[in-house]
Amino acid sequence: MSLVERIRHAGVVGCGGAGFPSQIKASSKAEIVVANGAECEPLLHKDLELMMREPEAIVSGMKLLMEATGARQGIIGVKKKYEEKLNGMRSALRGSDITLQYLGDYYPTGDEYVLVYETTHRLIPPQGIPLDVGVVVNNVETLRNIHRADQNHPSFTKYISVAGAVAHPSTFEVPVGISFADVIQAAGGATVDAVAVFVSGIMMGKLETDLELPVTKTCAGLLVLPMTHRLVQRKILPMAAMHRIGKSACDQCSYCTEFCPRYLLGYDVQPHKVMRSLSFTATGEDIWNQWAQLCCGCGLCTLYACPEDLYPKEACDKSKSDLRAKKIAWAGTRDIRIHPMYDGRHVPLKKLIEKLGISDYDVLAPFEDLKFTPDHVRLPLQQHLGKPARAIVSAGQRVNAGDTIADIPEGTLGANIHASIDGRVKSVTDEIVIERI
Repeated sequence: MSLVERIRHAGVVGCGGAGFPSQIKASSKAEIVVANGAECEPLLHKDLELMMREPEAIVSGMKLLMEATGARQGIIGVKKKYEEKLNGMRSALRGSDITLQYLGDYYPTGDEYVLVYETTHRLIPPQGIPLDVGVVVNNVETLRNIHRADQNHPSFTKYISVAGAVAHPSTFEVPVGISFADVIQAAGGATVDAVAVFVSGIMMGKLETDLELPVTKTCAGLLVLPMTHRLVQRKILPMAAMHRIGKSACDQCSYCTEFCPRYLLGYDVQPHKVMRSLSFTATGEDIWNQWAQLCCGCGLCTLYACPEDLYPKEACDKSKSDLRAKKIAWAGTRDIRIHPMYDGRHVPLKKLIEKLGISDYDVLAPFEDLKFTPDHVRLPLQQHLGKPARAIVSAGQRVNAGDTIADIPEGTLGANIHASIDGRVKSVTDEIVIERI
């Protein structure tokens, strides 16, 4: 069985974002493999803890991917502030064609376009992907899972940080499908009564209040905040209200654009012009929407740059959605020139944390080696880009951790799903529920 087939069988997906099935990247040809260990979301530390605990597995996965893609060079992008904590990684890299590239402590160093530029000095073309410039990018946890896949270990556990308003901020390796409530309890429980959870990050993650939801393959962490926190109250505002406020209050100061990381890289993203779309309809709206097409959704414009606390990121989200619905293709300039203030307008992570009002929660989340034995797990069939996996088990069936319980047809973009605990299948719908026996 080839590495690509092992990765596919193991159900490995990107652990740093949307969950792109990893067998596709392993099937490509590239000059450079870049590992994303930047981890720039405030309060998240799971990649750091993984790099400290399993450096050999990460390096092994990177070597395997380099061999599969024909890459001649490997680069691991990490924050320089963690240099002293990565002695194990440096030892694992000795004698290899892989180097550590130290990055500044600013947000969003983990954005794919930013990371590729900072590590290779190559600029991905507008609406392009790293492969367009000969680069494959994978999160460090994905590389660790590729190493495990090569040893025939399916992907059914997840490193996640639990931080914020919890008694003991920690990082764990948990079975996929475990509930938010179980993991928060392992971190000592919430320190306030009414909480909400930012899943995978405050800046780019989703806000959830249902603590029975499951941890998926793409979950990077759970950030627990009081329901009364300003960030929670802003996030739960209805989208229509966000747009109505922006329509009435935006004075076109352009701070949102001036701090946009994609704009500073030279891409034609201008959120302040997108805000104009809120005041237009029909064809006029489509004109202003074009300035949102290359937005990465990092949230700096909304949560840091705007002096009036408006929602330009959400306006960009709406614009991109509207253009997709109308099948209007991006038609902007392809001439990319780094902004002269690129290095001067980086947003330091500490400053962002202060602006967000979460400085009290800015502590490390050290790894805790706990054995989790949840009563049940919920395994959604859609934990990745592409089509949902198709269940190959039925209610009442006995399964063991690591068994394939949902697969994808040949030639289909998707990822297999595996049981994460020993137990019995309780139900099969758009998710498979397994109860521990």
